[in-house]
Amino acid sequence: MRHGKKDNHLGRTASHRKAMLSNMASSLIIHKRIETTLAKAKELRKYVEPLLTRAKEDSTHNRRVVFSYLNDKESTKELFGVVSDKIASRPGGYTRIIKLGSRLGDAAETALIELVDFNDALLLANADKPAKTRRSRRGGVKKEGTEVAAAAPVKKEDHPVVAETEPVADEAPASNDDAAENNESPESTTEKE
Repeated sequence: MRHGKKDNHLGRTASHRKAMLSNMASSLIIHKRIETTLAKAKELRKYVEPLLTRAKEDSTHNRRVVFSYLNDKESTKELFGVVSDKIASRPGGYTRIIKLGSRLGDAAETALIELVDFNDALLLANADKPAKTRRSRRGGVKKEGTEVAAAAPVKKEDHPVVAETEPVADEAPASNDDAAENNESPESTTEKE
């Protein structure tokens, strides 16, 4: 029985799955983003994030552990050089998965997996926004001027409704018909007033 085993084997043998995830992790580290199926992207995230966490501390032991997973000298060098500098201050969550829809040939759900700190377009868009301030949901101490007087309910009889009337205009302005009767242009009537 496979109770509680939530790893997706992706329809492959253990050796094939390990080799595929190793190659995909190397490609992700070198190219910073790759397009794949959604299931593979989710498994790759579980595979590569611990490696990125290890890369934050550059030691011989960590380099050897990461190399045993990646089996690629260039991607290990890139990970401990360029990538580790960018992710140094991030406390996890190094990758982002963006769903792209279904593939034309087999209708498989495709996704783009990328390293979060290397998406320049999104970083520039977020740099323009002001930083959010944290707001507490608890009720704080109210100032003296903001107290609400809710001691006595207001009755409708206490405040009678007064009908508002519009002021009546004394004279209506001259219309174009009056100007036509006097054989004058409308501009001349406005000058007289």
